[in-house]
Amino acid sequence: MTRKQKRLVGIAAIGCVLGLAVLLVSIALRDEIVFFYDPSEVVAGNKVQPGERFRIGGLVAEGSVEKQDTAVSFTVTDGAASVPVKFVGILPDLFREGQGVIAEGTLDANGSFKADNVLAKHDENYIPKELEGVMKDKGVWKGGDKS
Repeated sequence: MTRKQKRLVGIAAIGCVLGLAVLLVSIALRDEIVFFYDPSEVVAGNKVQPGERFRIGGLVAEGSVEKQDTAVSFTVTDGAASVPVKFVGILPDLFREGQGVIAEGTLDANGSFKADNVLAKHDENYIPKELEGVMKDKGVWKGGDKS
């Protein structure tokens, strides 16, 4: 075997090892990827299937929060559509009506979102980056400049 052929075999072997490593990492992370949708996309029903894990973000609709012990139900809206959310657990201190929220969980067959994690904004000028563009496009959020 010539020197050139040895190099080509070595490069091919390294390429195979790298390809296998990428494949294994992709398989390991496949279940960890969580997509973000706004209520309009969820209501449209063509992107999210019941039982699929994802994040939903929007504003907590005024007058929609109902608490019973640690169970809370509320509605997330983007101004065009609304999705009912049910959560059992302790909500963030800054959670309230009219504020930005992102909930992570699954959609049930009735179109209600079962959240297992709820994130709220942390100051009066902040809104999650994923949600900011969506809300500005729909004219619901006019937030301050981030200059």
